[in-house]
Amino acid sequence: MTDMRVTLAGVELKNPIVVASGTFGFGHEYGELFDLSELGGICVKGTTVSRRDGNPSPRIAETPSGILNAVGLQNPGVDAFCAEEVPLLRKFDTKIIANISGNTLEEYALLSEKVSAAGVDLIEVNISCPNVKAGGMAFGTDPRSAAAATDAVKRKAGKVPVMTKLSPNVTDITEIARAAESAGADALSLINTLLGMRIDVRTRRPIIRNNTGGLSGPAVLPVAVRMVWQVANAVKVPLLGMGGVASGSDAAELMMAGASAVAVGTALFGDPYAAVRVRSELEEFCETNGVAAVRELTGSVRPW
Repeated sequence: MTDMRVTLAGVELKNPIVVASGTFGFGHEYGELFDLSELGGICVKGTTVSRRDGNPSPRIAETPSGILNAVGLQNPGVDAFCAEEVPLLRKFDTKIIANISGNTLEEYALLSEKVSAAGVDLIEVNISCPNVKAGGMAFGTDPRSAAAATDAVKRKAGKVPVMTKLSPNVTDITEIARAAESAGADALSLINTLLGMRIDVRTRRPIIRNNTGGLSGPAVLPVAVRMVWQVANAVKVPLLGMGGVASGSDAAELMMAGASAVAVGTALFGDPYAAVRVRSELEEFCETNGVAAVRELTGSVRPW
């Protein structure tokens, strides 16, 4: 029987499958379908300092082999998250990963301090949001800004490990990865969504109200595998790989590229059991191929 335990930034997960931020809410609806303790971890919706209602509809639309979304970080705010959601999630035998998103370094620091005090297991730093003090440029597209956001969170995180989430919308993702690592990131997660756009040719309007949105789903898996592999060869910290994972073999692929654990996201919209199915398929893959411990897959790719 395969040992499915893995370690991510010093946090032991009972299996390498977690759910990606923004695709699982806070787990309430999925908890009605299966025991959330079956997951290695739950990465909750992106949390901001104040409540956000998100972008106007339509804000999500299907595309070939994926979806476009511009939900806009709809969430109840960090105080409500800490007071109401963390205690509910604590009832399950799974790790809680808080995804935080700030507009300024001061907001990142405040969010880090609050979620750490609430007792989350890991902090994921969303650096794809606008840096207001830098004219609206995303923190994740500039090495210095990425490092600054990581440092701000790390300083207030206490003993809670910090994982910086990388945007793929950059020229060289390894440059951003190294910057986050140098600023103290204990792990990196990648990839976030790719910027995309679709137009309704009949109305000549973009199909989502925000005009552009994040592309996710099976279409982005090859990009995710390539970027995980590149980053794994550029840094020493562990990686949480994500992007288009819909099967156990997809998860195995990202682990072979260098990920220590894998997040399932968009697949949940079509199959709410996708994460537990991927975990079972990954375990079956390991047993069929004589893999004694799933962590042996990490970085095992043999490039030509």
